[in-house]
Amino acid sequence: MRSLVPFTRTGFTPMETLRNDFDVLFRRFFGEPLMEGDGHGYTTWSPRVDMEEAEKEIFVKADLPGVDAKDFNITVENGCLILRGEKKVETEEKKKNYHRLERFFGEFYREIPLPVYADTEKISAAFSKGVVTITIPKKPEVLPKKIAVKTFE
Repeated sequence: MRSLVPFTRTGFTPMETLRNDFDVLFRRFFGEPLMEGDGHGYTTWSPRVDMEEAEKEIFVKADLPGVDAKDFNITVENGCLILRGEKKVETEEKKKNYHRLERFFGEFYREIPLPVYADTEKISAAFSKGVVTITIPKKPEVLPKKIAVKTFE
């Protein structure tokens, strides 16, 4: 049967090329698929984050379960907040009979673009119970200013 989508010179149809491009995009965003590589969940992954904007600051909360504070760092580069680190592999006891290993281990990376009004010089972070909370103040010049209204009677 003849395909409705012709082959390209590389042998891939345009749909296959599009699918491959999406696979690359999802791998960059979410990390490699589970159980690839050595078969034990050791892979690159991205922590899940929540972002909240308040009047004077932006809050970023990232889930880093099982990661020690010494095993990750937070930097600001080219207008982006970057979380980078590693979740160490736990020592495996040979006596146990594992049926399934799904937890992620390995290096992680997450890049979050910051708005131009973020004051990157005053960023702070706190880590508790596997969650890092990053507080990014807004520059004072972008905060709303209250204007007094004069009345004439």
